[in-house]
Amino acid sequence: MRTQFTHELIALTNDLTLMCRVAHDAVARVVDALVDADLQATYEVFALDEQLQKMYGACEARTVVLLALQAPVARDLRHVVTAIQIVSELSRIGALTNRVADQTYRAHPERVGPQAIVEILAAMGQLAAQGTAVSGQAVSRGYDTDDTESATRMAELDTRLRTALTAAELPLDTAVDLALLGDRLRRCIDHTDRIHRLIRFLDTGIPPTAQLADLHTDED
Repeated sequence: MRTQFTHELIALTNDLTLMCRVAHDAVARVVDALVDADLQATYEVFALDEQLQKMYGACEARTVVLLALQAPVARDLRHVVTAIQIVSELSRIGALTNRVADQTYRAHPERVGPQAIVEILAAMGQLAAQGTAVSGQAVSRGYDTDDTESATRMAELDTRLRTALTAAELPLDTAVDLALLGDRLRRCIDHTDRIHRLIRFLDTGIPPTAQLADLHTDED
């Protein structure tokens, strides 16, 4: 029974790692869609999100079975509960990239906005893609270090975007749409940051909320 449970946990970790790769591909392709008004890339993002949501459902079902039939305790329970939360974070990243792709699709054949603003959005997307790649490494290898630098850089890009939108004097509805694009890309990093805190919780037992409290204390 224990051997079977161990195999199930390994399979679950492999599923999470694969989901991280799919999420990374979705974010990377949405950057291509933004930069080049690439309709093919947009369609690929839709397909990757659909794949992510199916994987989310399968992983969620697997974790429910593990909880119901194996009744894990201690670190094993932490492993399963953490997995449930990680697949949820990855599902949300997929949904965010889908919405970015949808805005790109509606703007086609034009790009979503002026060159200077698209460049900032692309940088935000590239940072989010990097974050999903690092998350995949954390899932497969375990907690190493916090990826706080990505959140800091994303905040800087978000500030640049807001400044550029103000300077561009765009129509209000266009400015709002572009601000929403930036917000969705920024939130991808929020989700990868939470994945890192969940992996740290799995490896150390320190709850994500306590990690945030420690981070704020260090900043003070």
